[in-house]
Amino acid sequence: MNDPFDMGDVRRLQAHLARSIPIVRREARQVVNRGALNVKRDWAKNARASSGRHAPAYPASIGYDLLTVGPDITDARIGPDKEAPQGALGNLLEYGSVKNPPHNDGGRALAAELPRFEAQMDLVTARGLAWW
Repeated sequence: MNDPFDMGDVRRLQAHLARSIPIVRREARQVVNRGALNVKRDWAKNARASSGRHAPAYPASIGYDLLTVGPDITDARIGPDKEAPQGALGNLLEYGSVKNPPHNDGGRALAAELPRFEAQMDLVTARGLAWW
């Protein structure tokens, strides 16, 4: 027969989650911050290689901001600062135009970071859920 339901296990899980949720939030924010920094650096590196003499200041315009949208969502906005020298060229350089091919510097940087980011988030989640 099945063992009777034990509310003690539920209470222990509840206590564990109450302790681990703030830790997981903090660690997830750190992972988002590190991932955004990696994308920013790779984007600028890619832009230095592709923008050449036509947009020498463009790579320095690449930056990022972290935004907290509620307690469980941290968002990173990465890309050229349109107020910085040559930052306004970001859309043209990244996506191209009728006369200019896209450089895809940011897209390539994001694609390179995605597996590392996902692996780190998996670790954060696994540590937060490990309780027994």
